[in-house]
Amino acid sequence: MMGIMRSIWKGSIAFGLVNVPVKVYTATEDHDIRFHQVHAKDGGRIKYDRVCQVCGNSVQFADIDKAYTSPDGDQVVLTDTDFSKLPAAEKHEIPVLEFVPSDQIDPVLFEKSYYLEPDSTTPKAYQLLAATLERIDKTALVHFTLRQKTRLAALRVRDGVLVLQTLLWPDEVRAVEFPSLEDAPAPRPQELKMAETLVESMSGDFDPSEYTDEYQIELQKLLDEAIASGTGKVVPAAETEPAEQADAEVVDLVAALQRSLESSGRREAAPAKPAKKPAKKAAKKAAPRKSATSKSTASKTATRKGA
Repeated sequence: MMGIMRSIWKGSIAFGLVNVPVKVYTATEDHDIRFHQVHAKDGGRIKYDRVCQVCGNSVQFADIDKAYTSPDGDQVVLTDTDFSKLPAAEKHEIPVLEFVPSDQIDPVLFEKSYYLEPDSTTPKAYQLLAATLERIDKTALVHFTLRQKTRLAALRVRDGVLVLQTLLWPDEVRAVEFPSLEDAPAPRPQELKMAETLVESMSGDFDPSEYTDEYQIELQKLLDEAIASGTGKVVPAAETEPAEQADAEVVDLVAALQRSLESSGRREAAPAKPAKKPAKKAAKKAAPRKSATSKSTASKTATRKGA
């Protein structure tokens, strides 16, 4: 059953000089059944204690700092104050860096997906950005800061809703070299033809609802039978607090778009057909920002890995 969606982040998308207030929601959820460890003898739950290896005492979470050990064995301890000094993008802004062809983003870079909801009484700016992305068939590259970590992300449209997908940094994707493939013989034409025929016979349109997690279904069935037989015990879930609701200012789209066009070198903008051309001009205006932001991101990445 789908859980109640609650926003995990609030801010705005910086699209040229247009401000798009949004709320961010996690787009996916894990339905795997969770287990905890118990004592086989009496069924008591196993608890874990944070024990200091120096003094042997239990340590509260508030008294724990983060430490890094270098390859030479040197340990560096950092506090929250140290982390706050590191470069990061604006915590409540998602700046659009540039627009790129969607097919140029390798799917291996995709990490986690989020839904974006308009956080305004008049979601005109939200609808404008979504319609623009659909018409130009491009993906917006943005910066997204969540939990003190700035990520590169892709912004696209799915069923009329803006979707933000965080991306891995290029150096986080492993290079692959398999010697067994270097000297492998190429497939023969007859083999290729037969394989293509087989593929064609197994081809169809993708429908996710046709596929189910049989393991989880059978596992749930096993648990339900154990509960029905009296060997299990149901523990009610804890209640959670309702989502916080807030409103944001509505931007003057025409004025903001006009200023974005003027700052990009164009003094006049055609009043008709505003969806496709302003998006490209906004991308040109955002390009210089990308250069500066990229330097900051590179510095951030080097600082983080150096730490």
